[in-house]
Amino acid sequence: MPPQPDSADYELLLPGERQDLSIQPMGKEEQYPKPEGRSGDGSAFLAGIVAALVSLILTWVIVLCNSPTYMGWFAFHPLLQSLALTLFTYGILTLQPTSQPKSKVAGFNRHQAAILYVGLPCITLGTGAVIFNKWINNKTHFTTWHGTLGIIAIAWLSIQIALGGGSVWFGGATFGGGAKAKAVWKYHRVSGYVLFPLLMYTAHLGGAWSFWGEKYANAGIRAIAYTVAPLVLVISVFTRIRLTKMKFI
Repeated sequence: MPPQPDSADYELLLPGERQDLSIQPMGKEEQYPKPEGRSGDGSAFLAGIVAALVSLILTWVIVLCNSPTYMGWFAFHPLLQSLALTLFTYGILTLQPTSQPKSKVAGFNRHQAAILYVGLPCITLGTGAVIFNKWINNKTHFTTWHGTLGIIAIAWLSIQIALGGGSVWFGGATFGGGAKAKAVWKYHRVSGYVLFPLLMYTAHLGGAWSFWGEKYANAGIRAIAYTVAPLVLVISVFTRIRLTKMKFI
């Protein structure tokens, strides 16, 4: 199990802010708390969670109500991918926009648990299921934009998680610790904010325009689950971004 961040990791989780927790009296931050969010952050969080759950529930209903055993191994693909995307969404939203050490580390722990411990295994198994299904049925791989963008996103995700973990585990020793590791964490966040829309667009293509989607769900359901919901998710996540915390502006 990857180690949890120690006091030195607080700086990595909030680029640009320094806090010496070893000498800072307990309770000082409770007396002078930093604002955790801006107006509208709560609504964006709620909208993102609802949109993710709507897409997840509709996907599971579509699969489970249409003879999933007939779909073979492919049935695991939409089930696991939709669950993984929901977990990724929660993992991002729960770390935005924490600013106090306690809430920041708690948010990081939830972020890591949702994305690394559960989300990554789900999306890996879901990808493996569709690849295996094509292999046993002698079907050609990557013949659609959904499949092509999907494998690109999975490869990107693997690098993304490696960068994120390496920048915080063991004080960011993988990247030299201190400011060097903090800089990597900053680009890890930026990369994640670019990768997230790609994942949503890939889900949109797979659900709204694929043969599977058109066969098992009507246009209205597909529009809600794979067009409206992903769009709301992207807007919700981007609404809560703090570019100033990454010192780009």
